[in-house]
Amino acid sequence: MTTIRRFCCDDLLRFSSVNLDHLTETFNMSFYMTYLARWPDYFHVAEAPGNRVMGYIMGKVEGQGESWHGHVTAVTVAPEFRRQQLAKKLMNLLEDISDKIDKAYFVDLFVRASNTPAIKMYEKLDYVIYRRVLRYYSGEEDGLDMRKALSRDVERKSIIPLKRPVTPDELEYD
Repeated sequence: MTTIRRFCCDDLLRFSSVNLDHLTETFNMSFYMTYLARWPDYFHVAEAPGNRVMGYIMGKVEGQGESWHGHVTAVTVAPEFRRQQLAKKLMNLLEDISDKIDKAYFVDLFVRASNTPAIKMYEKLDYVIYRRVLRYYSGEEDGLDMRKALSRDVERKSIIPLKRPVTPDELEYD
């Protein structure tokens, strides 16, 4: 049975095996600690029996006005636990928090343009490609900014795709 719960400091010492996937972005410990301290509602871990880490999701809420949104910073599932809809459950949790608690207009995420399996999964979860970000990953690979409108965005304006690609320095960060 899978348990999904809030991420805690001890998990930082147990989740490295999940991060071994070459498509998973990894960060330094202070980055994870910042997310844990500032946005604890957006940081969850999935555990298998025996407290084995199956995957996690880390995100935040940011923006102003109609740009107020939930952001998925990282979602990853260990290879042996994939194809069990675990990423979907984690994504749904972050979307529900963004929608019902923080009243965000949309959720966004960035994904490598070459990561076709992830792009297809996000599309099944009703995400659309909002824009291409040139050389987003390490200044080499393009990223796709994908978005899903939430209930507050009745007219779904937040997911109308941009017609041209952007560069990383054109992105808005909070």
